[in-house]
Amino acid sequence: MSTIEVGEHLYTIKLNLTGMTEYGVSFSELTSGSISSPAEGARFDAAFEGQAIGAKLNGTVSGVDYMRVRGDGRMELHIHETITTTDGKNIDAQGDGVGIPRPEGGILDIRVNMTLFTSLEDYKWVNPLQVWGIGVVNLAEGTVEVSCHAA
Repeated sequence: MSTIEVGEHLYTIKLNLTGMTEYGVSFSELTSGSISSPAEGARFDAAFEGQAIGAKLNGTVSGVDYMRVRGDGRMELHIHETITTTDGKNIDAQGDGVGIPRPEGGILDIRVNMTLFTSLEDYKWVNPLQVWGIGVVNLAEGTVEVSCHAA
């Protein structure tokens, strides 16, 4: 098992949003400000795929964020993803976080708290880690970038 220092950069996730399941409220109308979030909030499933790039972990990423937008606009993230390493091994990544819309619109600042899991010998070093990520979502481009560090 390798030693990972607190704060050490593990990887950066670069994602494209590939689909959106809506539950009664239009995501594009809500995030553009043309409608307000209902008092009870709104639910969306945001599918994504992209790359994990870093000194510690590299590969493709795919998954779904089961997101809830509160009445005040704050987004509560519930992320399930698979990182498939460059040598074809799967690592499960799950976590939660928040997305906070910037006042100018179209951009969300996000903070995530993730755990990783695999039973593969070469990657068991990920299992004890807590991973914190800081990133940005560009809604107009449908892109997400998150820098992930050992907590």
